[in-house]
Amino acid sequence: MKKGFVLIILSLLATGVFAQKAKHIVLITIDGFRPDFYLDTSWHATHLQQIAKKGVQAKGVNSVFPSMTYPSHTTIVTGVWPVKHGIYYNNMFEPNGPTGKNYWNDSSIKVPTIWSVAQQKGLKVAALLWPVSADAPVMYNIPDIGGLGDAVREKYSKPEGFIETLKKGVFNNASRIEYGKDHNVAAIASYVIKKDQPNLMTIHFFSVDHYQHEQGRQGERVTAAVADADSSVGIIIDALKEAGIWENTVLIVTGDHGFLDVKTSVNPNVWLTKAGLITDVKKDDWKAQFNSVGGSSYLYLKDKNDTKTLKQVKDILAGLPAEEKKFIRIIDRKQLDKVGGNPEVAFALSGENNASFGNAMTGDAIKPGKGGTHGYYPDFREIRTGFVACGPGITEGGVIPEMNLRDIAPALAKILNLSLPSAEGKIPAGLFSK
Repeated sequence: MKKGFVLIILSLLATGVFAQKAKHIVLITIDGFRPDFYLDTSWHATHLQQIAKKGVQAKGVNSVFPSMTYPSHTTIVTGVWPVKHGIYYNNMFEPNGPTGKNYWNDSSIKVPTIWSVAQQKGLKVAALLWPVSADAPVMYNIPDIGGLGDAVREKYSKPEGFIETLKKGVFNNASRIEYGKDHNVAAIASYVIKKDQPNLMTIHFFSVDHYQHEQGRQGERVTAAVADADSSVGIIIDALKEAGIWENTVLIVTGDHGFLDVKTSVNPNVWLTKAGLITDVKKDDWKAQFNSVGGSSYLYLKDKNDTKTLKQVKDILAGLPAEEKKFIRIIDRKQLDKVGGNPEVAFALSGENNASFGNAMTGDAIKPGKGGTHGYYPDFREIRTGFVACGPGITEGGVIPEMNLRDIAPALAKILNLSLPSAEGKIPAGLFSK
């Protein structure tokens, strides 16, 4: 009888029944997060490097196209390409000139999110400064709403009275909260963790992206921003420990895209204006125009069936002198479909030789550039983002050679025993211990 009982216990241990089970997930994204921040110890990122050592680290994570913040973050919480979730850029394409419209509301997402399935199961969910999350079905929310301003952000924050509570209790009666500071976002997360211990919390840090845009991949401010983001991760770890849930929490730190240094700015609409394909977009007098977003640019036809204009644009690009052509790489419709890209465009351009794109319609098509950017076609090392994870069920000392942003949502669902059949990513081999 005793022998049989021992065998049962051993069997249960082998199948993980008695293993510590994760009840909480904290998913942090560092905007512009690069794998070298934890792979190269010269970066001041001790918490990230400790998580990588204690748990799993990825050598690189493939982004989406365009490798921009909003499409990438939406892929993280849905597990599908932009063609399926419907978030094609940060700001929407406006054919008659930009007015600042962006994808900021959860209702813009066309497929289920990990938030929605967790909430439907009765779990506590929080989303802090996450893109495309306004009105998301979560308990705590402060959405990232782009340039719409704090008044809009706070109008869509919840629960009711949340912001005033934070201003008074967390920020010492401050008149406003500086949401762009990672330590402030971490302080808000710390408050929520200690108060309500969410089962799923998604958090977005900004500063590393901001300073890489300003200085490129290297620079004193970039180094300082990485250290600041890392110490903000440390604030959240401390909160999990103080709340008594560290031992049954899976902590994931990932990102949305890498970064490239910019030396040249290309404005392809200048070529179309000179060819007479753009006369006055404000008066809707155009046949074709490019919508540029950092390292990529997308050709819209006013009439999607206008094959004559499409051929004319392709001929313009084919006829460029070598010193201009070297800055562009054409991403045809077949390639766009391969990575689930925007279905509304005829084709796209991705920058080459440290070029990014602008939307100017007059002046020089090729100009000097500076700083750094992203948005490129996601098939090379520098534009990949990072991923580290630790906690119950996560492999200790594991290495994932390569994974995709789509793979994160299915992993989250597995950890919390949720069903997310719409997700198309695959759980990376080696993420979970056997």
